[in-house]
Amino acid sequence: MRALVTFVYLFLYTPIALVVLFSFNAGRNASEFTGFSTQWYGRALSNTFLMEALQNSLIIAFTSAALAAIFGTMAAIGLERLGPRTRAIFDGLFAAAIVVPGVVIGIATLVALVEVFGIVNPLIAAVWPGDQPPKFALGYGSIIAAHGLFTMALVTMIVKARIASLGRDIVEASSDLYATPWTTFRQIVLPQIMPSILAGFLLAFTFSFDDFIIAFFVAGSNTTLPIYVFASIRRGVTPEINAIATMVLIASLVLILIARFLMREKTTTN
Repeated sequence: MRALVTFVYLFLYTPIALVVLFSFNAGRNASEFTGFSTQWYGRALSNTFLMEALQNSLIIAFTSAALAAIFGTMAAIGLERLGPRTRAIFDGLFAAAIVVPGVVIGIATLVALVEVFGIVNPLIAAVWPGDQPPKFALGYGSIIAAHGLFTMALVTMIVKARIASLGRDIVEASSDLYATPWTTFRQIVLPQIMPSILAGFLLAFTFSFDDFIIAFFVAGSNTTLPIYVFASIRRGVTPEINAIATMVLIASLVLILIARFLMREKTTTN
């Protein structure tokens, strides 16, 4: 059993270790290590197209994660007020949103947006006074909406688990002391669930930043970092691509570790 587990871990992480190793390759051949050098990190960071794609990914990831944290928290609080049967239905729907393959979410979101744009754009053109009415199209908004809805389910499940672990006694004690529901939420509930909200935000940010499949369907003319990397490797894998992958890997691991730390702090506090 130990040998099997060791083989599985080697199979999973050896390719990642090779990508990190060859990102420090002095030569241009990504499959032949000719010496140690950090030149490809400098070239990657000086690539204007890469920096533009990185900026797009950061804007999209931060916005969609913020929306997911807000609406996911609201959904988690609302679910706790439902009856057991209704709550079980919504729990199943949120869980399904997490396990559904990204390609299905991407195609479904693309079809839905195209249908909505086909209805809304003619209505805007009919009432717009000018000759060039604005049009809804695929771009920043569509990626943020798709990522926000996808990651909202993740935030909801995390925050809901935290709310379920809270005792009702502190909320009831706050009500007995004549605190309003808003005061109870702001001073009692929100501080208790804030670590989970932050953890959900960081995980949502990581999922959005690293996503390629959903963004590929709904990005339109915009280019995110994963889309840029995919377009680049079609011309061949270079040490610059390995350097980009290594930097993204480190950033993702840092965010996941911070989220894990926040979740651990929450459990320890309990």
